[in-house]
Amino acid sequence: MTDRPRRARRVQLSTPGSSEKMMQKASESKADHVFLDLEDAVAPSQKRDARKKIVAALKTLNWKGKTRCVRINDLTTEYAFEDIIEVVEGAGEHLDTIMMTKVMTPADVLFADKLLHQLEKKLKLKNRIGLEALIEEVEGMQNVDAIAKCTPRLECLVFGMGDFSASMGVTNKNVGASDGYPGDIWHYARFRLVMACRAAGIDPVDGPFADFKNPEAYREECRRSMILGCVGKWAIHPSQIELANEVFSPTAKEVERAERIIVALKEAEAQGKGAASLDGKMIDAASEKMANNLLATAAAIKKGEAARSKAA
Repeated sequence: MTDRPRRARRVQLSTPGSSEKMMQKASESKADHVFLDLEDAVAPSQKRDARKKIVAALKTLNWKGKTRCVRINDLTTEYAFEDIIEVVEGAGEHLDTIMMTKVMTPADVLFADKLLHQLEKKLKLKNRIGLEALIEEVEGMQNVDAIAKCTPRLECLVFGMGDFSASMGVTNKNVGASDGYPGDIWHYARFRLVMACRAAGIDPVDGPFADFKNPEAYREECRRSMILGCVGKWAIHPSQIELANEVFSPTAKEVERAERIIVALKEAEAQGKGAASLDGKMIDAASEKMANNLLATAAAIKKGEAARSKAA
């Protein structure tokens, strides 16, 4: 199995796996993707019990139209391998992806890849469980190209700027904020991660913004990462979902223009031309690629929204 499923990831909603109430709310939200957290959002004394709560939530709540993800603890802890085993054995086909934290090298991802392969064979699962990897340490960013290409099971990389700040010695006070830096302090890291993802054919996702009471600043961070090529951003609070969905959704006008680009270039090709003019601007093969990307994104979003509407 080498084909990766096309998933909408405009927003990835962080949800503590220790809270049945918050997981219930997450299942009813408009987020494309929800990750039930076993890492930072769960106290060490609650981690093992949280696995059981997550399995129950995945099996009993209505997640129609959403990507169902579980974020595990990092591989330096005592929890990671049992996080994978207990959640996969318990939830089985009700789980879409596993999110790995503090990924440093391809070997980290390949460990989970092999373990999932064995579990899928044991449980006779029909669908492959995908992997998502957080790049949140300097070492991980230095190895990002190799990580992005290490296995067909890997579906996306997420830039975790909180831990990355600590790893770099950055002194910002709020996760995801620039704190007066003259420019976008995250530009290089985002750009590097996006390039690695695009070269590997996987999705780049931007990480958290801690000040959830500052919607305009969050919207601006969404806009910056979207322009660089990210497909979505984390939401650490439900109030951020609508903002991310808005920024990362193609508008009706953009979809209509993309469709016209495809038609115009087909007509040009029939006339033996490699380029065409649309609305007074030149379009060519590069324009067609961008148009197809936009239409594929719009289709994935529409599919998820239709599924959520039908399930409501």
